[in-house]
Amino acid sequence: MADQDTHVVLARLLRLRDRREPLVAQIAEWVGAGIIEGRLQPGQDLNSVDLSRRFDTSRTPVREALMVLEQEGLVEMKARRRPRVAAPSLQDIRDIYQVRRQLLAMLAGLLVERATDEQLAELRDRVGAMRALADEGDVDAYFWSHVQLQERMTEIVGNATLKQILDSLALRTLMLRHLSLTRAGRLAYSVDDQERLLQACEERDKELASALIAGATVRALRAVEEQLEQDAADARTTSRRRRAAS
Repeated sequence: MADQDTHVVLARLLRLRDRREPLVAQIAEWVGAGIIEGRLQPGQDLNSVDLSRRFDTSRTPVREALMVLEQEGLVEMKARRRPRVAAPSLQDIRDIYQVRRQLLAMLAGLLVERATDEQLAELRDRVGAMRALADEGDVDAYFWSHVQLQERMTEIVGNATLKQILDSLALRTLMLRHLSLTRAGRLAYSVDDQERLLQACEERDKELASALIAGATVRALRAVEEQLEQDAADARTTSRRRRAAS
């Protein structure tokens, strides 16, 4: 997806449009996108000196940007320690996905009830574009297209309370949703899920649409769990090799 689309999503979710300091917003977007797309790893230190050099500024805007991200659960800031990328526990992740599954099932049911044929055709076009990105193996572009698709679904449904709750979870789940898509074969599975969901909506099958999106959420969680297990195993292997070489 184009950088502009990423900018729009993050600016809205981080409520950066309300901030008067454009540099704070720029830093928050750059760090936030890095965390979500996996360039900055959970537990990784965020050196405010390095960040101030990157953006040619003092440490004050950097600290303010990291505080914005801390409020949204992406960064941890503790006394006498460097800020670092948040590292949610496996139980935290499972709890988040449990709530998300229920909310998305509600969203799908409301979409069946409220979306017009023209709006469903628009969503079908979006999914068609996502299929092309999945075929190209473009994880980042597919991911942000998927985020935009679900945002459009919430707009169509028009339930402000549901949208507010989903938004409150969004930034805590984006990193995990991106991680799930890095697993081999996940892009194809994901776009298949979106096509089946749209078909159920077009057939006005509320129960099936809710079940499909709930199932897709469960599979996404499973992919996250598998990736975290693999990362932990890789870390143990690397540690053993270092000890053996020392």
